[in-house]
Amino acid sequence: MRDQFTSRNKKEYEEYVVVLDFLPLGRLGKKPAYLQEPLVQVVGEKHFTLLELTTTKDALINLHDRLNINPRVKRKGDKILHVKRRINDEELTTTAKRELPFAIEKIVTMQETRFVTFFNEAKPITTRRHQLELLPGVGKKFVIEILTERKKGPFKSFIEIEERTRIHPTKVIEKRILLEIEGNEKRYLFARPPIAG
Repeated sequence: MRDQFTSRNKKEYEEYVVVLDFLPLGRLGKKPAYLQEPLVQVVGEKHFTLLELTTTKDALINLHDRLNINPRVKRKGDKILHVKRRINDEELTTTAKRELPFAIEKIVTMQETRFVTFFNEAKPITTRRHQLELLPGVGKKFVIEILTERKKGPFKSFIEIEERTRIHPTKVIEKRILLEIEGNEKRYLFARPPIAG
């Protein structure tokens, strides 16, 4: 029923998602209107998985709503029926594509500790390349600056990273997540590799 994938031999799921678009009449033109079911396109908070959910006919869902899609949690009056399928970025509606950067910004801001930890714990990939270099706009000069600063003490917030390194952490993380969702990357830091289109 839920979308799942295997990572290190362990099934992992998205538990919370952010709404990108709500289609109360479903995808017009795919089936006759009487066979359509309301759909919601969402992005997961943990792995930035793009999903399509089905809802009850009377569901009222707004853009950027945060939904719990854990099937083990029963909520009174739950409007989400189930996760219909995993989708790639090309299957997003025009509205969902427009809202995706804002949803990612919301998730990154809510999970500041997770991403600050990344700056504190990022490691070399090879003897010549560091994980931090995978962030857009972060070259060797900035990597040296970040590593020098974190030796003085771990970063505690996005503001501190910006003050100590002149890097805008939220912007580079958001750009990296968008690149990973598009699926043209060899390495994935934050998002699940997309499904083959």
